[in-house]
Amino acid sequence: MLIVGAGAAGLAAAITAARRGMQVTLLEQNKEPGKKILVSGNGRCNIANHHPEPHRFHSNDPDFLRKALKGFDAERISGFLQSLGLEVEEEEEGKLFPMGRQAASVVKLLTRECQRLGVKLVTDCHVEEIIKEKEGFLIKSSCGIFRDISLLLAGGAPAAPQLGGSNRGMLMAQSLGHRLIPPRPALVALESEEAWPKKAAGVKVRARVRLAASGQTVKEKDGDLLFTDYGVSGLAVLDLSREASLRLAEWEPCDLLIDLLPQWSKERLTAFLTKRIDPHRRLPIDLWLEGVLHRKLVPIILEKSGLKLSDESQLNRKSIGRLVYAVKNLKLAVTQTRDFRYAEVATGGIDVTQVDPETMESRLVPGLYFAGEILNVDGDRGGFNFHWAWTSGIRAGISIDDG
Repeated sequence: MLIVGAGAAGLAAAITAARRGMQVTLLEQNKEPGKKILVSGNGRCNIANHHPEPHRFHSNDPDFLRKALKGFDAERISGFLQSLGLEVEEEEEGKLFPMGRQAASVVKLLTRECQRLGVKLVTDCHVEEIIKEKEGFLIKSSCGIFRDISLLLAGGAPAAPQLGGSNRGMLMAQSLGHRLIPPRPALVALESEEAWPKKAAGVKVRARVRLAASGQTVKEKDGDLLFTDYGVSGLAVLDLSREASLRLAEWEPCDLLIDLLPQWSKERLTAFLTKRIDPHRRLPIDLWLEGVLHRKLVPIILEKSGLKLSDESQLNRKSIGRLVYAVKNLKLAVTQTRDFRYAEVATGGIDVTQVDPETMESRLVPGLYFAGEILNVDGDRGGFNFHWAWTSGIRAGISIDDG
């Protein structure tokens, strides 16, 4: 069998098929396999998640996800990794990491098992064309011509092009008759044309962030938020970015409504700020507010609230109310996502209604299989995209027939 793409999904499929006694040739465009694995989790490699419920994954067919994920829980994935010699540990939110917290070790163990099983790994090999023959497939590449009765496309998605991400595999699948849902950046920072985030660049807060599209709230997340020169980043923003990306692609106006103090209710914060007023101290209004917020955020909140007071003695119930509203409803118009260079994953890909969820085989082209990011499946932050890579790769490796 032939596999195009030596990322997590392609390597898992190669190992699984080779363990069944199949002869496997694995083609990889980079000079080394597993390049995206190496940078995951800042080199620590959030390798899967302990709670892979279907709602943590996204696709154009929820039924496909339910069937594909069935039987591939954390224990199943951990068992596969342990068979390579890799032990995993659980952290917060069910995230699974290698015990050594080194992504490089994950790649080494995957490639070592491929070598042990006799998988032929061809690197720095760029696939130029795939032709469906009467029996099997012909691949034209920079490394020559390859033929086999079965073919697995695990070429990934256009996220992180600096690591080899591209839509070439998707386009090749499209040339073989499959429908391609246009990919969009996901798990990515958001950009804005408003000037005020630049004034707070570098400030990181724990916030509650609501995404509104056409004026209607569509999703809300709590977590870290980082103000930047281009807009906003941070875990809460990444968690909202998929929905923002799809909405922006449809030209819907999108806004973020940021609560800078989510741990305080409106009533509690109002009472707290009112109690802080000392008319005899007469602190300048910006310095008074700096006792509560980061100094870079103070002029932004004062501007958004429309207050032009000289000191705290001038504060009253109405002005406190305006401050509270600005703190808990800081609005930012989102222009676009950052591009694929900054995206961890991509939405879109091959329409999964044209793929068997139990075998990963094409319903249109016998002998053609898919695994990983090339399919229209993407997961939430927290190891779910790796979980999908292992799941789909193992499923394909179990199912591929050498004729």
